[in-house]
Amino acid sequence: MSNVPPLEPGPRGPQGPVDLVLAAIQGMRPKQWAKNVFVVAAILFSMNFQNIEMWIKVAAAFGTFSMFSSAGYLFNDARDVEADRKHPTKRKRAIASGRLPMSLAYVEMAVLLAAGAALGWWVSPYLVLIGALYLATTLSYSFYFKHIVILDVMFISAGFLWRAAAGAVAIDVGISPWLMTCTAFVSLFFGFNKRRGELTLMEEQARTTRKILSEYSHDLVVEFQAVTTSGTIISYALYCVQGSPTPWLLITLPIVCYCIFRYMYLVSARNEGGAPDETLFKDMPILAAGLLYGLTVLGVLVLAPLKA
Repeated sequence: MSNVPPLEPGPRGPQGPVDLVLAAIQGMRPKQWAKNVFVVAAILFSMNFQNIEMWIKVAAAFGTFSMFSSAGYLFNDARDVEADRKHPTKRKRAIASGRLPMSLAYVEMAVLLAAGAALGWWVSPYLVLIGALYLATTLSYSFYFKHIVILDVMFISAGFLWRAAAGAVAIDVGISPWLMTCTAFVSLFFGFNKRRGELTLMEEQARTTRKILSEYSHDLVVEFQAVTTSGTIISYALYCVQGSPTPWLLITLPIVCYCIFRYMYLVSARNEGGAPDETLFKDMPILAAGLLYGLTVLGVLVLAPLKA
């Protein structure tokens, strides 16, 4: 019996107007908008979570970053279309599959950028500036840094820092250095776990479809996991004691530790983590722990005595 793998079907065009609309939505990667939840952190931990007007601005900032990030995803998919067509899962994306024509993808990208900038300007011109810096970071990643070992993950992490900063700018509060430190470590944690998941999932095929993976080894990524895991837990614990409105937030530390350890278990024992959003949103223990964390944080901030 021949061991030659069957040929994959080539890209196809949209199968009618409805399929074209669905492809345009798919190209925006709405599941990835969950990453923009980092814009919510500032309003919670600055003790402004009961201010409705601020929530409206935070929602607008969330929308701004959702549109900006979707424009970036469309650009990245258009740029990497040939490589994506060789990838076992990315070949199903809207542009790589041919369901979203390249010309329409660029039109959609422009519309998203214009709408995001208009919404962001309504909140604050500084939010548009943060959004522009975010886009510059993602474009730098797409053009160059995605091919540079270690810096590829660090530039992805920088995108989360811009999200956290945008949440503070939207409601005009100071950007907490503790918030930025925690955000940096947790995003690096997910980034290096993603690299490990990709290596485990695809092995040699990953190294041919994504050349940067050839620069990583299993042992190296495990070392990075150890450093970023420790940094995430320690920085969050220090924030609870030194930087939070009340030290009672420290009671959430076991929940944070469980979520981190559970995620590492999924990556190492179940070969997941190649797509962090899918791993997080389909694992019921992590979802339950995340809900418990949110409820505990709200309860602590509402009921616990604040620092003098």
